[in-house]
This record gives sequence, C-alpha cells and structure tokens, in this order.
Amino acid sequence: MTDLPARTHDVAPTEGAAKGLPRLPDLQVRSKLWIEVDGEAVLGDWRAAILEGIERTGSLAKAAMEMNVPYRTAWQRLKESEKRMGIQLIDTQSGGSEGGGSTLTPAAKELLRRYAEFSRGIEEMVNQRFHDAFG
Repeated sequence: MTDLPARTHDVAPTEGAAKGLPRLPDLQVRSKLWIEVDGEAVLGDWRAAILEGIERTGSLAKAAMEMNVPYRTAWQRLKESEKRMGIQLIDTQSGGSEGGGSTLTPAAKELLRRYAEFSRGIEEMVNQRFHDAFG
C-alpha cells in the first residue's frame, strides 16, 4: 500500500513535435517513492509526514488531524512499519491530568533524516529526465 498521490510533471503538447514526434497530448510523468521490507511499505512521504507531524505537535492525534486522516489509520500504519522494521518509532504516553502525547524515538528521527537525504532532489531528477526524453 502506498501513502500519497504520485508527483505529477507536465510537458506541453507542442514540445514533442519539435523533436520529430507527432503532436502529443499533454503528457504527465508521475513519481512516487517508498521503502519496503518484504514487499510491504514501511516508509514513504505519507508516513514521513505523519512522523514529522508528531515531532512538531507532540501528538499522533494532532498529526493525523492535520493530515485529515483518521487517528486509527495513522496509528495502524506506524505500527505496521515498526513491526516490519523491528524498531520502535514513537513513544506514547496515555492521557491523565496532563493529557497524553507522542514523541519520536531516536531511531525514528534518524530514519526521517535518512529518508529526507535520500529523497532530496528526486522530483527534480525525474522532471529533468522526463523533459530530456519527451520535451
């Protein structure tokens, strides 16, 4: 299961004709990144965004609300990732007089850092290669 819609890049229909191709409709390239374990997604843009939201708000519920997804969906996907990778991503404190909350584990922070490093520039690279081939 993937988490976010793919990124879309457009090429105008007249650009292809300049390279000897017949007039093409508006072409779009879509790209999407995710990391899997045994064929199952463990990290992608959506899960990274949920983790970043937890880091920012201190709450899985608030992070899910910001992304307009049910709390249960966010919780289940993070638990799936934890199980598949064998690492804990969030520490959760139950409610009480001070209220509950969630924080990222050091492993989750490092995972997010590496994902950001890995994905940086991918969209630009895909867009450039698309334009090189079809522009």
